[in-house]
Amino acid sequence: MKAFVSASALLALGLSAPALARPVSYEGGWTAIAEHDRSMSAIWGHYTPHHRYSIGYRGEWHRDDDHVFHGAQLTWLAKRWFGADYQANIYLSGAAGLAYGVDGNPAGAGPAGSVGIMADWETRRWFVSYMARSFAGDTTGASAMQAARAGFAPYVANYGALHTWLMVQVEHSPEADEPVGVTPLIRFFQGPVLAEIGWSVTEDTPFFQLQYRF
Repeated sequence: MKAFVSASALLALGLSAPALARPVSYEGGWTAIAEHDRSMSAIWGHYTPHHRYSIGYRGEWHRDDDHVFHGAQLTWLAKRWFGADYQANIYLSGAAGLAYGVDGNPAGAGPAGSVGIMADWETRRWFVSYMARSFAGDTTGASAMQAARAGFAPYVANYGALHTWLMVQVEHSPEADEPVGVTPLIRFFQGPVLAEIGWSVTEDTPFFQLQYRF
């Protein structure tokens, strides 16, 4: 487990350069991501061989359930809309690999995977999104979560400048001690770097995401 946490920290510190928060990059692009929320920490690296999908490695530490997951994840851009002043997207994802217990959880290694959906709509001023994900492991059990976000940009930045968004995320995890979580957060992005920093007011825990797009 210490090795997993160390890898997450090293990846996070290495992210030094915005990108939009997109699970599929431009064709031929690489993306590295580190995430930490109220129940899970994860690292994710993916390659985009085609503008419609990405594939890569995903590692997760489910802190509430004391198990980890290592596997491959495929993400598909199912639909994209462009309007006069907005863009909207729907993504589908699936991951497959191995999960096993840690920190006293006796669960042995077994096959595991997840499926998910994410949708977003944004203008240069407003942003809303929704995501849902289900995880199941042969030895570690099943879980599910969903989250919705709403946010706005306090100023409209020019291309290449620092962009700032103020957001609130509401999460629902039926198996958690606190099923509903509320996390205010700030998003910054410029060039190939995106950073999100927040705090769960229901769990009193930090939230962050760091993303670098090559």
